[in-house]
Amino acid sequence: MCTLEKRGDLFILTLTGDTKKDQEHRLSPHLISSIRSALAQVKSQAVNGSALVTLAQGRFFSNGFDLRHAQAVGVKSGSTQAAVAELLRMVDLFKGVVADLLSLPMPTIAAVTGHAAAAGLILAMSHDYVMMTSSRGVMYMSELDIGMTLPDYFTALIRGKVGSAGARRELVLLARWAKVGAARAAEMGIVDSAHGTAEEVVDAAMRMGEELGKRRWSGEAYAEIRKALYPEVCGLLGLKDATVLPSKL
Repeated sequence: MCTLEKRGDLFILTLTGDTKKDQEHRLSPHLISSIRSALAQVKSQAVNGSALVTLAQGRFFSNGFDLRHAQAVGVKSGSTQAAVAELLRMVDLFKGVVADLLSLPMPTIAAVTGHAAAAGLILAMSHDYVMMTSSRGVMYMSELDIGMTLPDYFTALIRGKVGSAGARRELVLLARWAKVGAARAAEMGIVDSAHGTAEEVVDAAMRMGEELGKRRWSGEAYAEIRKALYPEVCGLLGLKDATVLPSKL
């Protein structure tokens, strides 16, 4: 589901999959739990100078919530309400991933080398920096196409991360009609940089992680300053502010 590698103070979280279906990296309860477990490990081993790079194997960064899993729960129980309840459970569980990333005591970088849709795009946007390949992959919010409203913390994160009202409208009110490539995503402020190939994206993300790590910033201060930038979504996620002062004055 995911692996965690450590190179010096740089953590590399990789979404993995043995089959084509698995490599869509749909956010099932199991994958969400696996990501949270890896992020907990990252946090426990963090030092001043740590950084995180998240990437994924295959054609997808993440294809959003695992709707097939929710449907299977409904079929098994013979109730559509059970499927709805399972989807809502995934929405609630995923809040923990977003909260973990927004409170992680280090810079975070998403290396998007494939499609990032719906909750998969929110996963990428929960990082401090997003890099994307222009050779393959698009970003989009598909909720409108399936007749689903956006969870409140999705909307708050988008408002906090995408500065232009027009860009936000394009992203969420055109759904699949607004499949955004790397160049347009950079114009909209969703992506920080676009690169020609998947390998170039990963290399650039690794270099950025290493360079940011060299600053040896206080991880605790970094996390608190980040949270202060996004008060709306952090409030919805239940993340509390804390004051951090220099250890030596």
